[in-house]
Amino acid sequence: MARILIALGGNAIKQAHEKGTYEEQMRNVRYTCERLVELIKMGHQLVITHGNGPQAGALLIQQETGVSLGIPPQPLDVVNAMTQGQIGYMIQQNLMNLLKKEGLNIPVATVATQVLVSKDDPDFQDPSKPVGPFYTKEEAEKLKQEHSHWVIKKVKPGEGKVYRRVVPSPDPIKIVEADAIRRMVDAGIIVIASGGGGIPVVEKEDGTLEGIEAVIDKDKAGERLAEVVEPDIFLILTDVEKAYLNYGKPDQKPIDRMTISEAKKYLAEGHFLPGSMGPKVVACIRFLEWGGKRAIITSLDKAVEAIEGKTGTHIVPD
Repeated sequence: MARILIALGGNAIKQAHEKGTYEEQMRNVRYTCERLVELIKMGHQLVITHGNGPQAGALLIQQETGVSLGIPPQPLDVVNAMTQGQIGYMIQQNLMNLLKKEGLNIPVATVATQVLVSKDDPDFQDPSKPVGPFYTKEEAEKLKQEHSHWVIKKVKPGEGKVYRRVVPSPDPIKIVEADAIRRMVDAGIIVIASGGGGIPVVEKEDGTLEGIEAVIDKDKAGERLAEVVEPDIFLILTDVEKAYLNYGKPDQKPIDRMTISEAKKYLAEGHFLPGSMGPKVVACIRFLEWGGKRAIITSLDKAVEAIEGKTGTHIVPD
Protein backbone atom coordinates (compact mmCIF):
# COMPACT_ATOMS: atom_id res chain seq x y z
CA MET A 1 0.00 0.00 0.00
CA ALA A 2 1.06 3.62 0.37
CA ARG A 3 3.65 5.38 2.52
CA ILE A 4 1.79 8.35 4.00
CA LEU A 5 3.30 11.35 5.76
CA ILE A 6 0.62 12.66 8.12
CA ALA A 7 0.74 16.21 9.49
CA LEU A 8 -1.57 16.43 12.50
CA GLY A 9 -3.21 19.75 13.33
CA GLY A 10 -3.63 21.21 16.80
CA ASN A 11 -7.17 19.84 17.13
CA ALA A 12 -5.70 16.33 17.17
CA ILE A 13 -4.16 17.19 20.55
CA LYS A 14 -6.21 20.04 22.05
CA GLN A 15 -9.67 21.26 21.09
CA ALA A 16 -10.22 25.03 20.94
CA HIS A 17 -12.74 25.03 23.80
CA GLU A 18 -10.54 22.99 26.15
CA LYS A 19 -8.16 24.18 28.84
CA GLY A 20 -5.45 21.78 27.73
CA THR A 21 -5.21 19.53 30.77
CA TYR A 22 -3.17 16.35 30.52
CA GLU A 23 -6.37 14.28 30.62
CA GLU A 24 -7.96 16.30 27.79
CA GLN A 25 -4.89 16.06 25.59
CA MET A 26 -4.38 12.34 26.17
CA ARG A 27 -8.05 11.72 25.35
CA ASN A 28 -7.71 13.65 22.10
CA VAL A 29 -4.45 11.92 21.17
CA ARG A 30 -5.97 8.52 21.89
CA TYR A 31 -8.88 9.30 19.55
CA THR A 32 -6.40 10.56 16.93
CA CYS A 33 -4.32 7.41 17.18
CA GLU A 34 -7.42 5.26 16.78
CA ARG A 35 -7.96 6.97 13.41
CA LEU A 36 -4.30 6.42 12.49
CA VAL A 37 -4.49 2.73 13.35
CA GLU A 38 -7.36 2.41 10.88
CA LEU A 39 -4.90 3.45 8.16
CA ILE A 40 -2.22 1.10 9.47
CA LYS A 41 -4.67 -1.82 9.44
CA MET A 42 -5.36 -1.04 5.77
CA GLY A 43 -1.67 -1.74 5.13
CA HIS A 44 -0.37 1.83 4.90
CA GLN A 45 2.99 2.84 6.36
CA LEU A 46 2.81 6.04 8.39
CA VAL A 47 5.28 8.79 9.18
CA ILE A 48 3.86 11.36 11.59
CA THR A 49 4.47 15.01 12.33
CA HIS A 50 2.36 17.38 14.41
CA GLY A 51 1.80 20.94 15.53
CA ASN A 52 2.48 22.40 19.00
CA GLY A 53 0.98 25.91 18.92
CA PRO A 54 -1.33 25.60 21.94
CA GLN A 55 1.25 23.66 23.96
CA ALA A 56 4.12 26.03 23.15
CA GLY A 57 1.92 29.02 23.93
CA ALA A 58 0.89 27.57 27.30
CA LEU A 59 4.47 26.64 28.17
CA LEU A 60 5.65 30.15 27.27
CA ILE A 61 3.11 31.57 29.72
CA GLN A 62 4.34 29.14 32.39
CA GLN A 63 7.94 30.15 31.67
CA GLU A 64 7.20 33.85 32.07
CA THR A 65 5.09 33.29 35.20
CA GLY A 66 7.97 31.40 36.77
CA VAL A 67 10.20 34.47 36.59
CA SER A 68 8.40 35.94 39.62
CA LEU A 69 9.43 32.82 41.56
CA GLY A 70 13.07 33.17 40.57
CA ILE A 71 12.95 30.44 37.92
CA PRO A 72 14.83 31.51 34.78
CA PRO A 73 12.75 31.17 31.57
CA GLN A 74 13.98 28.87 28.82
CA PRO A 75 14.40 30.15 25.25
CA LEU A 76 11.80 29.41 22.57
CA ASP A 77 13.88 26.72 20.85
CA VAL A 78 14.01 24.81 24.15
CA VAL A 79 10.25 25.28 24.58
CA ASN A 80 9.88 23.69 21.14
CA ALA A 81 12.05 20.77 22.24
CA MET A 82 10.00 20.34 25.43
CA THR A 83 6.65 20.28 23.63
CA GLN A 84 8.04 18.07 20.88
CA GLY A 85 8.97 15.51 23.52
CA GLN A 86 5.65 15.91 25.34
CA ILE A 87 3.45 15.39 22.30
CA GLY A 88 5.68 12.72 20.79
CA TYR A 89 5.43 10.79 24.06
CA MET A 90 1.63 10.98 24.04
CA ILE A 91 1.35 9.89 20.41
CA GLN A 92 3.85 7.04 20.62
CA GLN A 93 2.41 5.64 23.86
CA ASN A 94 -1.14 5.61 22.53
CA LEU A 95 -0.07 4.16 19.19
CA MET A 96 1.95 1.43 20.89
CA ASN A 97 -0.99 0.50 23.14
CA LEU A 98 -3.47 0.41 20.25
CA LEU A 99 -1.15 -1.56 17.98
CA LYS A 100 -0.57 -4.09 20.76
CA LYS A 101 -4.33 -4.43 21.20
CA GLU A 102 -4.63 -5.18 17.47
CA GLY A 103 -1.83 -7.72 17.61
CA LEU A 104 0.41 -5.60 15.37
CA ASN A 105 4.11 -5.68 16.24
CA ILE A 106 5.26 -2.39 14.69
CA PRO A 107 7.91 -0.29 16.47
CA VAL A 108 7.10 3.38 17.18
CA ALA A 109 9.70 6.04 17.98
CA THR A 110 9.86 9.80 18.41
CA VAL A 111 12.91 11.65 17.08
CA ALA A 112 13.93 14.96 18.66
CA THR A 113 14.26 16.80 15.38
CA GLN A 114 16.27 19.92 14.64
CA VAL A 115 15.33 21.96 11.57
CA LEU A 116 17.77 24.34 9.95
CA VAL A 117 16.63 27.94 9.29
CA SER A 118 18.34 31.17 8.24
CA LYS A 119 19.00 33.82 10.86
CA ASP A 120 18.29 36.38 8.12
CA ASP A 121 14.75 35.11 7.50
CA PRO A 122 12.39 38.14 7.22
CA ASP A 123 9.92 36.63 9.70
CA PHE A 124 12.29 37.54 12.52
CA GLN A 125 11.42 41.18 11.73
CA ASP A 126 7.66 40.59 11.22
CA PRO A 127 6.51 37.59 13.29
CA SER A 128 3.63 35.56 11.85
CA LYS A 129 3.24 32.23 13.70
CA PRO A 130 0.29 32.04 16.15
CA VAL A 131 0.97 30.31 19.47
CA GLY A 132 -1.13 29.87 22.57
CA PRO A 133 -4.82 30.62 23.14
CA PHE A 134 -7.17 32.91 21.23
CA TYR A 135 -8.05 36.31 22.73
CA THR A 136 -10.71 38.96 22.29
CA LYS A 137 -9.60 42.44 21.23
CA GLU A 138 -9.89 43.66 24.83
CA GLU A 139 -7.84 40.72 26.16
CA ALA A 140 -5.23 41.28 23.46
CA GLU A 141 -4.86 44.98 24.35
CA LYS A 142 -4.44 44.13 28.04
CA LEU A 143 -1.80 41.49 27.30
CA LYS A 144 0.14 43.92 25.10
CA GLN A 145 0.34 46.28 28.07
CA GLU A 146 1.41 43.53 30.46
CA HIS A 147 3.97 42.02 28.04
CA SER A 148 5.45 44.83 25.98
CA HIS A 149 7.65 42.45 23.97
CA TRP A 150 4.67 40.34 22.80
CA VAL A 151 3.33 40.71 19.27
CA ILE A 152 -0.41 39.98 19.05
CA LYS A 153 -2.30 39.93 15.75
CA LYS A 154 -5.79 39.21 14.47
CA VAL A 155 -5.51 35.76 12.89
CA LYS A 156 -9.14 34.98 11.96
CA PRO A 157 -11.91 36.97 10.28
CA GLY A 158 -14.85 38.19 12.32
CA GLU A 159 -15.17 39.27 15.93
CA GLY A 160 -14.71 37.62 19.33
CA LYS A 161 -11.67 35.49 20.13
CA VAL A 162 -9.80 36.07 16.88
CA TYR A 163 -6.46 37.38 18.24
CA ARG A 164 -3.35 35.36 19.11
CA ARG A 165 0.23 35.95 20.11
CA VAL A 166 2.58 35.52 17.17
CA VAL A 167 6.29 34.64 17.14
CA PRO A 168 8.93 34.42 14.39
CA SER A 169 8.32 31.56 11.95
CA PRO A 170 11.30 31.24 9.60
CA ASP A 171 11.11 29.05 6.52
CA PRO A 172 12.57 25.57 7.11
CA ILE A 173 15.63 24.75 5.02
CA LYS A 174 16.32 21.11 5.88
CA ILE A 175 15.86 18.39 8.49
CA VAL A 176 19.10 17.96 10.43
CA GLU A 177 18.42 14.34 11.46
CA ALA A 178 17.41 13.35 7.91
CA ASP A 179 19.74 10.33 7.68
CA ALA A 180 18.57 8.78 10.94
CA ILE A 181 14.90 9.34 10.15
CA ARG A 182 15.21 7.87 6.65
CA ARG A 183 16.93 4.73 7.95
CA MET A 184 14.29 4.24 10.64
CA VAL A 185 11.40 4.64 8.20
CA ASP A 186 13.01 2.29 5.69
CA ALA A 187 13.39 -0.25 8.52
CA GLY A 188 9.61 -0.21 9.05
CA ILE A 189 9.50 1.93 12.21
CA ILE A 190 6.59 4.35 12.63
CA VAL A 191 8.52 7.57 13.15
CA ILE A 192 7.17 10.71 14.81
CA ALA A 193 9.46 13.52 13.70
CA SER A 194 9.75 17.26 13.21
CA GLY A 195 7.05 17.81 15.84
CA GLY A 196 5.90 21.41 16.22
CA GLY A 197 7.83 22.24 13.07
CA GLY A 198 11.05 20.99 14.63
CA ILE A 199 13.55 22.70 16.92
CA PRO A 200 14.80 25.75 14.98
CA VAL A 201 18.58 25.94 14.64
CA VAL A 202 21.03 28.01 12.62
CA GLU A 203 24.44 27.05 11.31
CA LYS A 204 27.40 29.07 12.58
CA GLU A 205 30.45 29.94 10.50
CA ASP A 206 32.36 26.92 11.82
CA GLY A 207 29.52 24.59 10.75
CA THR A 208 28.22 23.91 14.25
CA LEU A 209 24.56 24.40 15.15
CA GLU A 210 22.84 26.55 17.76
CA GLY A 211 19.19 27.10 18.61
CA ILE A 212 17.31 30.26 17.71
CA GLU A 213 14.07 31.61 19.17
CA ALA A 214 11.27 30.81 16.73
CA VAL A 215 8.47 28.35 15.96
CA ILE A 216 8.56 26.81 12.48
CA ASP A 217 5.26 26.09 10.74
CA LYS A 218 4.65 22.36 11.11
CA ASP A 219 3.21 21.90 7.61
CA LYS A 220 6.16 23.59 5.89
CA ALA A 221 8.57 21.57 8.03
CA GLY A 222 6.46 18.52 7.22
CA GLU A 223 7.13 19.11 3.54
CA ARG A 224 10.88 19.12 4.25
CA LEU A 225 10.34 15.85 6.12
CA ALA A 226 8.53 14.52 3.04
CA GLU A 227 11.64 15.18 0.97
CA VAL A 228 13.49 12.91 3.40
CA VAL A 229 11.03 9.98 3.63
CA GLU A 230 9.56 10.25 0.08
CA PRO A 231 5.92 9.41 0.82
CA ASP A 232 3.34 8.47 -1.79
CA ILE A 233 0.86 10.82 -0.11
CA PHE A 234 1.30 13.98 1.98
CA LEU A 235 -1.82 14.09 4.18
CA ILE A 236 -2.52 17.25 6.18
CA LEU A 237 -5.20 16.71 8.82
CA THR A 238 -6.91 19.80 10.21
CA ASP A 239 -10.33 20.83 11.60
CA VAL A 240 -12.17 21.15 8.26
CA GLU A 241 -13.06 18.47 5.72
CA LYS A 242 -11.94 20.58 2.76
CA ALA A 243 -10.24 23.86 1.92
CA TYR A 244 -12.62 26.61 0.82
CA LEU A 245 -12.78 29.53 -1.53
CA ASN A 246 -14.10 32.64 0.26
CA TYR A 247 -13.81 30.83 3.60
CA GLY A 248 -16.04 32.26 6.32
CA LYS A 249 -18.14 34.23 3.87
CA PRO A 250 -21.75 33.57 2.77
CA ASP A 251 -20.53 32.38 -0.64
CA GLN A 252 -17.80 30.03 0.63
CA LYS A 253 -17.26 27.04 -1.66
CA PRO A 254 -15.43 23.78 -0.85
CA ILE A 255 -12.57 22.72 -3.11
CA ASP A 256 -12.52 19.05 -4.12
CA ARG A 257 -9.48 19.22 -6.37
CA MET A 258 -6.99 21.80 -7.54
CA THR A 259 -3.79 21.80 -9.54
CA ILE A 260 -0.59 23.56 -8.50
CA SER A 261 -1.43 26.49 -10.79
CA GLU A 262 -4.93 26.79 -9.37
CA ALA A 263 -3.64 26.61 -5.81
CA LYS A 264 -1.13 29.39 -6.50
CA LYS A 265 -3.88 31.51 -8.07
CA TYR A 266 -6.20 31.06 -5.09
CA LEU A 267 -3.32 31.87 -2.72
CA ALA A 268 -2.57 35.09 -4.58
CA GLU A 269 -6.26 36.03 -4.43
CA GLY A 270 -6.21 35.70 -0.63
CA HIS A 271 -8.52 32.71 -0.24
CA PHE A 272 -6.18 30.94 2.22
CA LEU A 273 -5.34 32.84 5.41
CA PRO A 274 -1.62 33.14 6.35
CA GLY A 275 -2.10 31.81 9.90
CA SER A 276 -4.46 28.99 8.92
CA MET A 277 -4.96 27.31 5.54
CA GLY A 278 -2.25 29.30 3.75
CA PRO A 279 0.81 27.41 5.06
CA LYS A 280 -0.94 24.07 4.43
CA VAL A 281 -1.54 24.91 0.77
CA VAL A 282 2.02 26.25 0.40
CA ALA A 283 3.40 23.02 1.88
CA CYS A 284 1.33 20.93 -0.56
CA ILE A 285 2.52 23.02 -3.51
CA ARG A 286 6.15 22.62 -2.46
CA PHE A 287 5.71 18.86 -2.05
CA LEU A 288 4.29 18.50 -5.56
CA GLU A 289 6.91 20.79 -7.12
CA TRP A 290 9.60 18.75 -5.37
CA GLY A 291 8.27 15.64 -7.11
CA GLY A 292 5.40 14.38 -4.95
CA LYS A 293 2.35 12.97 -6.69
CA ARG A 294 -0.52 13.57 -4.29
CA ALA A 295 -1.30 15.92 -1.41
CA ILE A 296 -4.55 15.97 0.55
CA ILE A 297 -6.03 18.39 3.08
CA THR A 298 -8.92 17.08 5.18
CA SER A 299 -10.18 16.56 8.73
CA LEU A 300 -9.01 13.85 11.10
CA ASP A 301 -12.41 12.11 10.99
CA LYS A 302 -12.27 11.90 7.20
CA ALA A 303 -8.71 10.61 6.83
CA VAL A 304 -9.67 7.13 5.59
CA GLU A 305 -12.30 8.47 3.17
CA ALA A 306 -9.83 11.04 1.86
CA ILE A 307 -7.16 8.41 1.19
CA GLU A 308 -9.84 6.46 -0.71
CA GLY A 309 -10.57 9.57 -2.79
CA LYS A 310 -14.07 10.10 -1.38
CA THR A 311 -13.53 13.50 0.25
CA GLY A 312 -10.93 16.12 1.16
CA THR A 313 -9.16 18.68 -0.99
CA HIS A 314 -6.79 16.89 -3.37
CA ILE A 315 -3.92 18.91 -4.81
CA VAL A 316 -2.20 17.46 -7.85
CA PRO A 317 0.50 18.45 -10.38
CA ASP A 318 -0.57 20.50 -13.41
